Amino acid sequence: MSDTSFTQGPQTEWPPELDDAELEELDQFLRAHAGEDHLLLDGVHGFLTALGIGPDKVTPDEWLPEVLHAPFADEDEGKRVLELLARLSESVETEVESDNYEPILGEVDLDNGDTALSAHGWCEGFSRGVDLRARLWESRLNADSHLTELLAPIMALAVEEGVFATDADFAPLSEQEYDDCLGQLPGAVNAVAHYWTEVPLTPEELAGKGDETTDPAGARRKRGGHWVH
Repeated sequence: MSDTSFTQGPQTEWPPELDDAELEELDQFLRAHAGEDHLLLDGVHGFLTALGIGPDKVTPDEWLPEVLHAPFADEDEGKRVLELLARLSESVETEVESDNYEPILGEVDLDNGDTALSAHGWCEGFSRGVDLRARLWESRLNADSHLTELLAPIMALAVEEGVFATDADFAPLSEQEYDDCLGQLPGAVNAVAHYWTEVPLTPEELAGKGDETTDPAGARRKRGGHWVH
Protein backbone atom coordinates (compact mmCIF):
# COMPACT_ATOMS: atom_id res chain seq x y z
CA MET A 1 0.00 0.00 0.00
CA SER A 2 1.15 3.50 -0.67
CA ASP A 3 1.86 5.88 2.21
CA THR A 4 -0.68 5.40 5.01
CA SER A 5 0.75 7.84 7.53
CA PHE A 6 -1.12 10.85 8.81
CA THR A 7 0.95 13.95 8.20
CA GLN A 8 1.24 16.40 11.04
CA GLY A 9 -0.10 19.94 10.93
CA PRO A 10 -2.76 20.51 8.25
CA GLN A 11 -5.35 18.12 9.71
CA THR A 12 -5.67 20.32 12.79
CA GLU A 13 -7.46 22.83 10.56
CA TRP A 14 -9.95 20.27 9.23
CA PRO A 15 -13.51 20.44 10.48
CA PRO A 16 -13.57 17.34 12.68
CA GLU A 17 -17.11 16.23 11.92
CA LEU A 18 -17.77 14.50 8.61
CA ASP A 19 -20.97 15.58 6.91
CA ASP A 20 -23.37 13.07 5.36
CA ALA A 21 -21.76 13.31 1.92
CA GLU A 22 -18.29 12.65 3.36
CA LEU A 23 -19.53 9.70 5.39
CA GLU A 24 -21.10 8.30 2.23
CA GLU A 25 -17.82 8.86 0.37
CA LEU A 26 -15.85 6.94 2.98
CA ASP A 27 -18.50 4.23 3.10
CA GLN A 28 -18.32 3.75 -0.66
CA PHE A 29 -14.52 3.49 -0.58
CA LEU A 30 -14.62 0.87 2.18
CA ARG A 31 -17.32 -1.12 0.37
CA ALA A 32 -15.38 -1.03 -2.89
CA HIS A 33 -12.33 -2.60 -1.22
CA ALA A 34 -14.04 -4.84 1.31
CA GLY A 35 -13.12 -8.49 1.72
CA GLU A 36 -15.09 -11.01 3.73
CA ASP A 37 -13.69 -9.98 7.12
CA HIS A 38 -13.08 -6.29 6.45
CA LEU A 39 -14.80 -3.52 8.37
CA LEU A 40 -17.31 -1.21 6.72
CA LEU A 41 -18.14 2.27 7.98
CA ASP A 42 -20.08 1.16 11.06
CA GLY A 43 -17.28 -1.25 11.96
CA VAL A 44 -14.58 1.37 11.47
CA HIS A 45 -16.54 3.71 13.74
CA GLY A 46 -16.80 1.06 16.44
CA PHE A 47 -13.11 0.28 16.01
CA LEU A 48 -12.06 3.92 16.36
CA THR A 49 -14.41 4.28 19.32
CA ALA A 50 -12.68 1.47 21.22
CA LEU A 51 -9.32 3.07 20.49
CA GLY A 52 -10.53 6.53 21.45
CA ILE A 53 -11.95 5.50 24.83
CA GLY A 54 -9.45 2.76 25.63
CA PRO A 55 -6.71 2.50 28.23
CA ASP A 56 -3.74 3.37 26.03
CA LYS A 57 -3.02 5.41 22.92
CA VAL A 58 -2.88 3.52 19.62
CA THR A 59 -1.04 5.25 16.78
CA PRO A 60 -2.41 5.45 13.21
CA ASP A 61 0.51 3.37 11.94
CA GLU A 62 -0.73 0.60 14.23
CA TRP A 63 -4.45 0.74 13.44
CA LEU A 64 -4.56 1.74 9.78
CA PRO A 65 -3.70 -1.79 8.57
CA GLU A 66 -6.89 -2.96 10.31
CA VAL A 67 -8.93 -0.58 8.15
CA LEU A 68 -7.14 -0.28 4.80
CA HIS A 69 -6.47 -3.46 2.82
CA ALA A 70 -5.79 -2.37 -0.76
CA PRO A 71 -3.49 0.14 -2.47
CA PHE A 72 -4.95 3.50 -3.34
CA ALA A 73 -5.70 4.23 -6.97
CA ASP A 74 -3.49 7.31 -6.83
CA GLU A 75 -1.97 9.82 -4.44
CA ASP A 76 -5.06 12.03 -4.40
CA GLU A 77 -7.30 9.15 -3.38
CA GLY A 78 -4.86 8.18 -0.66
CA LYS A 79 -4.74 11.68 0.79
CA ARG A 80 -8.51 11.99 0.68
CA VAL A 81 -9.22 8.65 2.37
CA LEU A 82 -6.61 9.27 5.06
CA GLU A 83 -8.10 12.70 5.72
CA LEU A 84 -11.57 11.23 6.12
CA LEU A 85 -10.30 8.53 8.49
CA ALA A 86 -8.32 11.08 10.52
CA ARG A 87 -11.36 13.30 10.86
CA LEU A 88 -13.58 10.35 11.78
CA SER A 89 -11.12 9.44 14.51
CA GLU A 90 -10.99 13.05 15.73
CA SER A 91 -14.78 13.29 15.70
CA VAL A 92 -15.04 10.30 18.04
CA GLU A 93 -12.73 12.02 20.52
CA THR A 94 -14.58 15.34 20.19
CA GLU A 95 -18.00 13.73 20.74
CA VAL A 96 -16.77 11.75 23.74
CA GLU A 97 -15.15 14.80 25.32
CA SER A 98 -18.43 16.70 25.01
CA ASP A 99 -20.55 13.71 26.14
CA ASN A 100 -22.24 13.86 22.76
CA TYR A 101 -21.19 10.55 21.23
CA GLU A 102 -23.44 8.80 18.71
CA PRO A 103 -22.53 5.44 17.14
CA ILE A 104 -22.70 4.84 13.41
CA LEU A 105 -24.86 1.74 13.05
CA GLY A 106 -25.70 -0.49 10.13
CA GLU A 107 -29.14 -1.44 8.88
CA VAL A 108 -30.75 -4.80 8.16
CA ASP A 109 -33.75 -5.54 5.98
CA LEU A 110 -36.80 -6.96 7.72
CA ASP A 111 -39.23 -9.47 6.27
CA ASN A 112 -41.95 -6.83 6.09
CA GLY A 113 -39.81 -4.59 3.89
CA ASP A 114 -38.78 -2.21 6.65
CA THR A 115 -35.25 -1.76 7.97
CA ALA A 116 -33.88 -1.87 11.49
CA LEU A 117 -30.67 -0.68 13.08
CA SER A 118 -27.99 -3.31 13.64
CA ALA A 119 -25.05 -3.17 16.05
CA HIS A 120 -23.23 -6.11 14.47
CA GLY A 121 -20.68 -4.12 12.46
CA TRP A 122 -20.11 -1.57 15.21
CA CYS A 123 -19.58 -4.31 17.80
CA GLU A 124 -17.20 -6.18 15.51
CA GLY A 125 -15.16 -3.04 15.06
CA PHE A 126 -15.21 -2.27 18.77
CA SER A 127 -13.98 -5.76 19.54
CA ARG A 128 -11.08 -5.41 17.13
CA GLY A 129 -10.15 -2.14 18.78
CA VAL A 130 -10.13 -3.91 22.13
CA ASP A 131 -7.95 -6.64 20.58
CA LEU A 132 -5.18 -4.11 19.94
CA ARG A 133 -4.84 -3.61 23.70
CA ALA A 134 -6.37 -6.92 24.80
CA ARG A 135 -4.08 -7.55 27.77
CA LEU A 136 -4.75 -4.13 29.25
CA TRP A 137 -8.52 -4.52 28.90
CA GLU A 138 -8.51 -8.10 30.22
CA SER A 139 -6.32 -7.33 33.17
CA ARG A 140 -8.51 -4.42 34.30
CA LEU A 141 -11.79 -6.25 33.65
CA ASN A 142 -10.59 -9.15 35.76
CA ALA A 143 -9.63 -6.74 38.55
CA ASP A 144 -12.55 -4.28 38.48
CA SER A 145 -16.14 -5.43 37.98
CA HIS A 146 -17.26 -1.79 37.65
CA LEU A 147 -15.70 -1.60 34.18
CA THR A 148 -17.62 -4.73 33.22
CA GLU A 149 -20.82 -3.08 34.40
CA LEU A 150 -20.13 0.03 32.32
CA LEU A 151 -19.55 -2.13 29.23
CA ALA A 152 -22.70 -4.20 29.79
CA PRO A 153 -24.80 -2.79 26.89
CA ILE A 154 -21.90 -3.24 24.46
CA MET A 155 -21.23 -6.76 25.70
CA ALA A 156 -24.89 -7.74 25.51
CA LEU A 157 -25.16 -6.54 21.91
CA ALA A 158 -21.88 -8.20 20.94
CA VAL A 159 -23.01 -11.54 22.37
CA GLU A 160 -26.43 -11.20 20.74
CA GLU A 161 -24.80 -10.50 17.37
CA GLY A 162 -22.41 -13.43 17.68
CA VAL A 163 -19.33 -11.22 17.83
CA PHE A 164 -18.40 -12.74 21.20
CA ALA A 165 -18.88 -16.23 22.54
CA THR A 166 -18.70 -16.12 26.32
CA ASP A 167 -19.60 -18.07 29.42
CA ALA A 168 -20.87 -14.88 31.05
CA ASP A 169 -24.58 -14.72 31.85
CA PHE A 170 -26.15 -12.98 28.85
CA ALA A 171 -29.65 -14.19 28.04
CA PRO A 172 -30.93 -13.68 24.47
CA LEU A 173 -32.26 -10.16 24.02
CA SER A 174 -35.84 -9.44 23.12
CA GLU A 175 -36.48 -6.89 20.38
CA GLN A 176 -37.20 -4.26 23.01
CA GLU A 177 -34.10 -5.15 25.03
CA TYR A 178 -31.99 -4.94 21.87
CA ASP A 179 -33.36 -1.47 21.12
CA ASP A 180 -32.78 -0.44 24.73
CA CYS A 181 -29.12 -1.53 24.50
CA LEU A 182 -28.73 0.46 21.29
CA GLY A 183 -30.06 3.50 23.13
CA GLN A 184 -27.58 2.90 25.94
CA LEU A 185 -24.52 2.78 23.66
CA PRO A 186 -23.71 6.51 23.83
CA GLY A 187 -23.88 6.52 27.62
CA ALA A 188 -21.76 3.37 27.86
CA VAL A 189 -19.10 4.80 25.56
CA ASN A 190 -18.95 8.06 27.51
CA ALA A 191 -18.86 6.21 30.84
CA VAL A 192 -15.99 3.95 29.76
CA ALA A 193 -14.04 6.95 28.50
CA HIS A 194 -14.47 8.70 31.83
CA TYR A 195 -13.52 5.51 33.65
CA TRP A 196 -10.10 5.28 32.04
CA THR A 197 -9.52 8.98 32.73
CA GLU A 198 -10.43 8.61 36.39
CA VAL A 199 -8.74 5.22 36.92
CA PRO A 200 -5.72 5.25 34.57
CA LEU A 201 -3.33 2.37 34.04
CA THR A 202 -1.11 1.47 36.94
CA PRO A 203 2.68 1.24 36.51
CA GLU A 204 2.34 -2.54 36.67
CA GLU A 205 -0.24 -2.57 33.88
CA LEU A 206 1.88 -0.22 31.77
CA ALA A 207 4.90 -2.46 32.26
CA GLY A 208 3.06 -5.36 30.66
CA LYS A 209 1.50 -3.55 27.71
CA GLY A 210 4.28 -4.61 25.36
CA ASP A 211 2.98 -8.17 25.55
CA GLU A 212 0.12 -7.49 23.13
CA THR A 213 -0.28 -9.84 20.23
CA THR A 214 1.48 -8.77 17.04
CA ASP A 215 -1.01 -10.64 14.85
CA PRO A 216 -4.39 -8.85 14.83
CA ALA A 217 -5.89 -11.50 12.53
CA GLY A 218 -4.78 -14.18 14.93
CA ALA A 219 -6.30 -12.24 17.80
CA ARG A 220 -9.64 -12.21 15.98
CA ARG A 221 -9.48 -15.95 15.38
CA LYS A 222 -8.83 -16.54 19.05
CA ARG A 223 -11.53 -14.19 20.32
CA GLY A 224 -13.96 -15.97 22.60
CA GLY A 225 -15.17 -13.45 25.10
CA HIS A 226 -11.85 -13.31 26.95
CA TRP A 227 -12.35 -9.66 27.95
CA VAL A 228 -15.94 -10.07 29.13
CA HIS A 229 -15.37 -12.06 32.32
